[in-house]
Amino acid sequence: MQGDVVLVVDDEPQIRRVVRNALTAERARVIEAATARDAIDLAAAQRPALIILDLGLPDSPGIEVCREIRTWSSAPIIVLSARHSDQEKVALLDAGADDYITKPFSPGELQARVRAQLRRSRLAPAAGANQIITIDELVIDPVKPSLKKGDTAVHLTKTEWELLRTLLKHSGRTLTHQQLFRSVWGNSAGDMQSYLRVHVRSLRRKIEADPVRPRLIVTEPGVGYRFEHEP
Repeated sequence: MQGDVVLVVDDEPQIRRVVRNALTAERARVIEAATARDAIDLAAAQRPALIILDLGLPDSPGIEVCREIRTWSSAPIIVLSARHSDQEKVALLDAGADDYITKPFSPGELQARVRAQLRRSRLAPAAGANQIITIDELVIDPVKPSLKKGDTAVHLTKTEWELLRTLLKHSGRTLTHQQLFRSVWGNSAGDMQSYLRVHVRSLRRKIEADPVRPRLIVTEPGVGYRFEHEP
């Protein structure tokens, strides 16, 4: 995190101070905004490595700031909110947020989330859907495509490959049901949660050491799924 520019957007000075203290302890350079307009202007001018965004801004909802910044920046966005609903999490992730922290939060948790997002953003060009991935005895080659567990070849259906490639491309990030469904099935009609549940269950049986207690394809209840692996 040393030297990284982090934009903190919150209209509460005490929250900005807590976040600033946590990140400067990690040697980040913190810039601050108290309004949506200032946040967008600073993000465009300074091109921060990461943005921490509160939802309750005085001039515009934080989700609109997220949507605007995401149209021209791929910097990770971590949202801060006192609200906890699954519907809100889904809306934020669909708008382009990468992670979500509810208030109150500990400085340690914030530091860990920021480090993880910065690490993943740096790995993104080299890792993801086009690189051979080895996890214990599992070897995934998304390009061929091929999958092996030890010396045994494992067959995946076309749909399972599309689902796995999408999860790998966004490794570490929770993808909503809608994002996954759109990526794998396009604009097809249907019950996306049911479709995903069936195919995720099948994929877990093939790649997880223990499909009942998955550690690679993680469920975010009411929201979606996340592939947990860092090269």
